[in-house]
Amino acid sequence: MDELSDVIFFATIRELNAKLKSKEFSAEQLVRAFAQRLETLGPRYNALALQLTEPAVRRAREVDKEIKRERFRGPLQGMPFGAKDLLAYPRNPTTWGARPFAGQVFDYTASVIEKLEKTGSVLIGKLAMVELAGGGGYRFAAASMFGPGLNPWDRTRWSGGSSSGSASAVAAGLVPFAIGSETSGSILTPSAFCGVTGLRPTYGLVSRHGAMALSWTLDKLGPMCRSAEDCALVLEHIAGGDSKDPASAGKSFYYTPQFYRKMSDLRIGFAPVDFSEWAQPAARPAFEQALAVVRSTGAQIVEVKLPDLPYGQVISTVISSEGSSVFEQLIATGKVEELADPKQIAGLKAGLEISAKDYLKAMRIRSIVQKELRKMFTGVDVLLSPSRFGPAPKISEPLDQHSSDQPPKDKGLSALIAASNLAGLPALSIPCGFADNLPVAIQLVGLPFSENTLIAVGKEFQNRTDWHRRRPKGS
Repeated sequence: MDELSDVIFFATIRELNAKLKSKEFSAEQLVRAFAQRLETLGPRYNALALQLTEPAVRRAREVDKEIKRERFRGPLQGMPFGAKDLLAYPRNPTTWGARPFAGQVFDYTASVIEKLEKTGSVLIGKLAMVELAGGGGYRFAAASMFGPGLNPWDRTRWSGGSSSGSASAVAAGLVPFAIGSETSGSILTPSAFCGVTGLRPTYGLVSRHGAMALSWTLDKLGPMCRSAEDCALVLEHIAGGDSKDPASAGKSFYYTPQFYRKMSDLRIGFAPVDFSEWAQPAARPAFEQALAVVRSTGAQIVEVKLPDLPYGQVISTVISSEGSSVFEQLIATGKVEELADPKQIAGLKAGLEISAKDYLKAMRIRSIVQKELRKMFTGVDVLLSPSRFGPAPKISEPLDQHSSDQPPKDKGLSALIAASNLAGLPALSIPCGFADNLPVAIQLVGLPFSENTLIAVGKEFQNRTDWHRRRPKGS
């Protein structure tokens, strides 16, 4: 097999699909090249949970037969991809990143993988994650049976959690796209830290059948890709109703750029304090420049801030109580002690002590959050804020380490990740520059099922910048 150019490993889905259709290379060649790269470099970033080269090559050969007959299924046909290791794949381990489940094997396929395979996409590997997707809370990046997720831009830095392997693999060019999950920041955070584009869909838009549950009322699955458009192409095929997921919204998603509104018709809300005070000093120039790019699109930029509500406490109560309920047997048998992070062990145990009264109070406040955010969106179409206020921390640093500085009195949109997850809103994280030679990103948040609007803004931003095209040195 001829060696494929390194450029291929950082190409977009549309670019790879065009080359497949023009027969510059075969699906088998593409899959073998990515699979070899994932197998070789995946361990370098602690990103690889399970290599699936043999079944992937068999599927790629089937795709080549289809292409030879000019049976084209769409842009994902022949695309290699990776899946976070909380998604079931039959006859192979699904570890949930945790040693107590190292030998766990399911006899069915997660709906999201099943849907992708129907498009002709090819799963080449399961990707590492924080144990139990962070249930119970964790203090160190090493909270995974695969070790700390290492950032391809600097391996002394964290790749983010809990979809750590998914972000690292896309950033390092080990897969064209990956599937991650988010309960409260687990797609947006690693996407921001690793400089990839990540989409958290509206709650219920993508089936979670076959995915590990952490919080039934918050969990979401979504794509992590090279660009906003790539996220749209993947979402179009993984969205849709599923009777196997009781929380399924029963809605589909169609990527419709031909119907996008003019940027000048869109109202984008932001809080100046997010960019000037909440942002870490090293990241402020990149965030200010990103804001200037958004202004240059002609969109109407208006100042907003979140209502003063206890977003962090509410989402923590919901995740802790639901998560500890999910893992009650793990706790009761004592196998919880096998987890890597002592804080997480203690957190899962403590979650069982949350009273029904406190859980129901949190859910009542959550309904107020949803109502207040709906009010906010009567004045804007999109909310804009930094995805995270600075670059990835060092893997040696405690993740709960707080700055000695006093936080700004004006909270702006600083709690947007918690607030928007509580309300089940979609979000898109897009790279917007660098701080200390590490990627930083902005997030766009919209009303339920407004993914096309977020992608329109993200695509316009990426048409005007090339941050999503940057690649780590040595990759």
